[in-house]
Amino acid sequence: MSVCVRRVYDPPEPRDEVRVLVDRLWPRGLAKDAARVDEWPKALTPSTELRRWFHAGEGSYEEFAERYEAELAAGEAAEALEGLRELTRRGGVTLLTASKTPERSHASVLARLLGA
Repeated sequence: MSVCVRRVYDPPEPRDEVRVLVDRLWPRGLAKDAARVDEWPKALTPSTELRRWFHAGEGSYEEFAERYEAELAAGEAAEALEGLRELTRRGGVTLLTASKTPERSHASVLARLLGA
């Protein structure tokens, strides 16, 4: 089982197995066939409120990660996270995000929760 985080704008690589877009919105200027996305579980994305709070600079990345993990612990998000865990049990998963700094994004939080 391997999980990696990459920018969705980077070209697909042979080591990518299942490519999972973890952003709520489709990345600007990117054709769907060029992205080669296999899964797009929107329920895994941070809530609009949390995303706006974080991008407004109102809190630290650590606080964002805590709040995001709390969102992932309930309801549809928890079900989607379990589905992603199942994918990782079957093989490698590449988490894709449009974030300019994937290492400080929700995708990195997901990767950590998946044991990457």
